[in-house]
Amino acid sequence: MIVTKSPAEIDKMAAAGAILVRTMDLLAGKVRPGVTTLDLDRTAEKFIRSQGATPAFKGYRGFPGSICASPNHMVVHGIPGKFKLKRGDVLSVDVGVVLDGWVADAARTFTVGEVSPVASKLLEVTEGSLFKAVEQCRPGNRLGDVSHAVQEHVEANGFSIVRSLVGHGIGRSMHEEPQIPNYGPPGKGVPLEEGMVLAVEPMVTAGRHMVRMGDDGWAIYSQDGSLAAHFEFTIAVTAQGPRILTPWHESKARVAAA
Repeated sequence: MIVTKSPAEIDKMAAAGAILVRTMDLLAGKVRPGVTTLDLDRTAEKFIRSQGATPAFKGYRGFPGSICASPNHMVVHGIPGKFKLKRGDVLSVDVGVVLDGWVADAARTFTVGEVSPVASKLLEVTEGSLFKAVEQCRPGNRLGDVSHAVQEHVEANGFSIVRSLVGHGIGRSMHEEPQIPNYGPPGKGVPLEEGMVLAVEPMVTAGRHMVRMGDDGWAIYSQDGSLAAHFEFTIAVTAQGPRILTPWHESKARVAAA
């Protein structure tokens, strides 16, 4: 069952999203050589709680961190710990925020100093695929249009979509219906309606699409050891078009909503 939200409820989710964006901006300034992923986690939790909100991930199904921090060939769900960033790394950071019972969820992949040309292109293409997906989050389209937009952009640029992981609906719960694959044919799937709120999250590898589970039961890695990137927005489907509730790039958010 897909739960649609009223404009007032979407505004409440946007308020959670605003805290998330400020958290992500704070972390962006902390990502540098020598910093550990646990350092970033503590920074995020302290700030989120200072805003009267709570980290959505901490304790969720037993997850110990306030953020997911996934370096290099780790795709998602990295537990923050002793891993120390070094020049040339890429780091995917996923953050969830709960404010007044409403959840926002977003992810960005950061570079640590100068990175390889492959890494740079991987991040550019993955982020670009997310904005392609945003453009499809309009009433009258179908979920398959969102999925296909991601796949088409990623594969046209020579990268691979992780097929075993999906985005999701979001609202009072972090994971709601529908599931949102990052691949598939256009014109298929659930019709998009005003009031739906979607967490769309392309997860892309520089090699093949297969992944493996880490020993801790959380971290998911590219099976072939290739670099991975992860970008995510919480997006509301509105009568005026897509509304990004976690917009770290205001100009692009306005373009997507136009």
